[in-house]
Amino acid sequence: MTYYSNIGVAVIELTGNVKAGDKIIFRGYTTDLEHVIDNMEIEHQSVQEAKAGDQIGIKVGVRVRKKDKVYKK
Repeated sequence: MTYYSNIGVAVIELTGNVKAGDKIIFRGYTTDLEHVIDNMEIEHQSVQEAKAGDQIGIKVGVRVRKKDKVYKK
């Protein structure tokens, strides 16, 4: 995962499928965030769903870190 602090976007490589409205959890040493996917992008194009292997960008409200784990709830 990569986090771009200047725009508040996390880029995540998926190991499973997700769609708009799904809840995900960011967990790490200092991170514990539950987030609903309102909007996601692949290559700067808005999409409603994504599959394993895709890299998605999502806007998150707080800083997440490279070593944080991301889980679908």
